[in-house]
Amino acid sequence: MPWSSEPPRNSFKRIDSEPPQRKRRLKLLLPVIACLLAAYPLFHLLVSAGNALSSVSRTPAAKEPLPKKADSENSFRLAREALASASFDGSRYRADRTDGLTVYYAINPELQDRVRKVMAEYRVPYGVFVAIEPKTGRILALASHSEADAGWEAQAPYNLYPMASLFKIITAAAALEQRKVTPQTVVPFRGRLTSENPRYWETGAKRGNQEMDLTTAMGKSVNPVFGRLANDVVGKDGIMSGIERFGFNQTLLPGEPVLSSCSSEPQDGSALMLMGAGLCKDVKISPLYAAVMMAAVANKGVMLQPLLASEIRSSQGKVLFSGESRQVRRVVSPETADQLSRMMSTTVSQGTSRKVFRDRRGRPKLAAVDIAAKTGSISGTDPPGHYSWFAAYAPINDPQIAVAALVINGAKWRIKASLLGEQALEAFFQ
Repeated sequence: MPWSSEPPRNSFKRIDSEPPQRKRRLKLLLPVIACLLAAYPLFHLLVSAGNALSSVSRTPAAKEPLPKKADSENSFRLAREALASASFDGSRYRADRTDGLTVYYAINPELQDRVRKVMAEYRVPYGVFVAIEPKTGRILALASHSEADAGWEAQAPYNLYPMASLFKIITAAAALEQRKVTPQTVVPFRGRLTSENPRYWETGAKRGNQEMDLTTAMGKSVNPVFGRLANDVVGKDGIMSGIERFGFNQTLLPGEPVLSSCSSEPQDGSALMLMGAGLCKDVKISPLYAAVMMAAVANKGVMLQPLLASEIRSSQGKVLFSGESRQVRRVVSPETADQLSRMMSTTVSQGTSRKVFRDRRGRPKLAAVDIAAKTGSISGTDPPGHYSWFAAYAPINDPQIAVAALVINGAKWRIKASLLGEQALEAFFQ
C-alpha cells in the first residue's frame, strides 16, 4: 500500500462520535496531567538533592595528610618548628603542634637543662650546644643562648661559622686514608705551636727545629704540624677529596635551614697549609654538622642523618613517623676512625682541654670515661667575636654521645666551649 500524507478518515470519525460527557471529563483531566508533568522536574531535583545529602552524611571524614614513611627531612621540619614549645612531660620531651600533630623528642632532660643553665649563668654573648647519639643519629640536646641578640638563638645551631682547628680532624683523616702516615708519625717543624704564619713552619739548618708525633700534635692542636702535613704529605687533591668525603659543599637536609658546610679551594701551598691547620676562615661549619661529623667518626666512619623527632603522632594517636637510622655516607674507614679516636683522646688527657677536665687537685672529673675530643679557636665577624669550639664523643670504645659546643666571646671572655662541653658530658654520664 503506498504512503499517504493524509490520515485515515475513519479514525477522526471515531473521536468525533464520542459522547459529550466523556469529552467534558477529558477537558477536566488534561489540565491536571499538564500540572503533574510540569511539576515532575522539580520533584526529581528535590529527590536527587536529598539522596546527595544522605550520601554525604554517610561518607567518612577525609584522612589527615600523613608525612611520608621514614621521611626524615619532613620530620625534621615538623620537629624544628615545634621545638620552642616543647617541654618535658615526665617521660620525654614533647610538643603539641597547632595542626594536631604531637612531636616526641629524644632530648635528654638533664643534659638539655645543664647546658642551658651554664650558658645563662655565665651570660655568654653567643653560645650553641648540640648532642647526638652516634649509633642512631638522634639528637639528644639542641640549645642556644645569647645575651647580645635573642633573635640569633633560633637559627644558631644551623648557621655557619669558621671551623677553626676542628678542620685538623679532616687533615689527619685524609693523611691516614692515604696510608702515608700513622698516629705515631713524627713531623718536624719550626715556630710556636700556635703560629699562624706558614713562612716560619719549614725546618732549616739553623737552630729552632722541633718535632712532634701526630697524636700529641692533635691533642695540643699544633698548627705547624698539620699545616706541613697538608702541604707535604696529603696534597691539595687529597685535602679536597677529604672535604668531599666529609660532606662539605653538599646538602644534609634538603629544604631545611641547615646550611651546607662550605670550603674554598686553596690556591697555593701557603693557603693549603693554612687550611690544613684550620686557619682558613672560608672553611665554615654549623654546630649541628660539627656534631654529626663527630658522631660519624664515633660510628666507625659512618655518617647518619640527624633525627630531631623520635616519633610523630596524629591527633588520634596514630604513629605517623618513627625515627629510623638513615646512612648518609661513609667519611672514613673503620681503621681510620679508630686511629682518629686514639689521636683525639690526648686532647683531654694532655692537650688543650686538660685543665677543664680536672678538678682543683688535678684529678680527672670523668676518670671512668675515655673521651675523644678536639678544640678550635679563631676570630670571626658574624657575629663579631672570638670563636671557641669543642667537639667530642665518649666513651671511645662504645660511643653513646657526640657533642659540639660553640661559644663566641667579646672583648671580655666568659667561658671557653670546652667548659660547656665538660659540663654536658658530666651531666650525661653522672
